[in-house]
Amino acid sequence: MSTQNKNKEPKITLVGAGPGDPELLTMKGANALRTAEVVLYDALVNEGVLAYANPDAIKVYVGKRSGEHSYGQDAINKLMVDYALNYGHVVRLKGGDPFVFGRGYEELDYAAGYNIPVSVIPGLSSSISVAGLQQIPVTHRGLSESFWVVTGTTASGQISSDLYEAAKSKATVVVLMGLGKLSEIVKIFQAEGKHQLPVAAIQSGSTENEKLGIATVDTIVDVVEEKEIKAPALLIFGEVVSLHPSFQPIKEFISAL
Repeated sequence: MSTQNKNKEPKITLVGAGPGDPELLTMKGANALRTAEVVLYDALVNEGVLAYANPDAIKVYVGKRSGEHSYGQDAINKLMVDYALNYGHVVRLKGGDPFVFGRGYEELDYAAGYNIPVSVIPGLSSSISVAGLQQIPVTHRGLSESFWVVTGTTASGQISSDLYEAAKSKATVVVLMGLGKLSEIVKIFQAEGKHQLPVAAIQSGSTENEKLGIATVDTIVDVVEEKEIKAPALLIFGEVVSLHPSFQPIKEFISAL
């Protein structure tokens, strides 16, 4: 374990760990981990990513999974600053990208209040990369000209109001942290008449625990239950999901109706 060293200049690096597969960490992120005295990492970070870190670094698990936070955000902010002031370089390692529902700016802003320099190393957001790994493009000529990335559950525990707007559009809609409210989200799309819109549910994308469910709005709840898809998972609503080979039999069934 590292020892306290007051001679080191405090600094913080926010690093996006990517969607899960340790090899999808950026080279710049790996280099930052190698030079860190302390690594604070979240629940959604694959511990294989920690293999890139200095073996003598202090590694602190700070939880942050929906519904079961080991530390609140205020406590994490204080830990981050305290370690930086006492040990030097702190890497705040966050799943996906720090600025896509990662509260990265809150941590950056808090550190600025102590005049601690902060740098940001982006990570692959699961919202795009997990879809891509399944060969589902979030945009595709003739099918989708744009995409929404929406949280399924806001800080108040409610469905994001943006989802209602997104469901009205022709865009691909990627929902993070929405599996627990899948039935409610489905009703939003059904209210827009999108009963046969293709949907994908992907658990633990890019990892050995990955599971995939392909369905329509009307059948996705049953498919998720049948395949025992659990959080963390993302949902993709949009015609682009029809490009996945698993949707072809569903398409043929719909056409036969």
